[in-house]
Amino acid sequence: MTIQTPTPIPPRPMPEQVAFDRRELGVILGLYGRMVAAGEWRDYGISHLRDAAVFSVFRRTAEHPLYRIEKHPKLRLKQGQYAVVGMDGQILKRGHDLKTVLRVLERKLIRAVE
Repeated sequence: MTIQTPTPIPPRPMPEQVAFDRRELGVILGLYGRMVAAGEWRDYGISHLRDAAVFSVFRRTAEHPLYRIEKHPKLRLKQGQYAVVGMDGQILKRGHDLKTVLRVLERKLIRAVE
């Protein structure tokens, strides 16, 4: 009787996904809550991709996103891993600190009161 040893199959590496951590989501959802209370935003979507995590903000559900808050860890040592992208694809702000990057959106909350 011949016993054949099974050929080892190398395990496939699981595709890594980039995600927002708890602290980052706390900052983003805090801003989101203030903008919803102001009536500016109504819906959001989160995407965890292979090279980026994206938090998309919508005025209405069936539209294109107004803004995208993106996290690209590969850019961490260059221009910063966080970016706010407008509806037209233009990068509004990029940096290393999420709170300072999101200030570009908080300016929309400041209104003159008469």
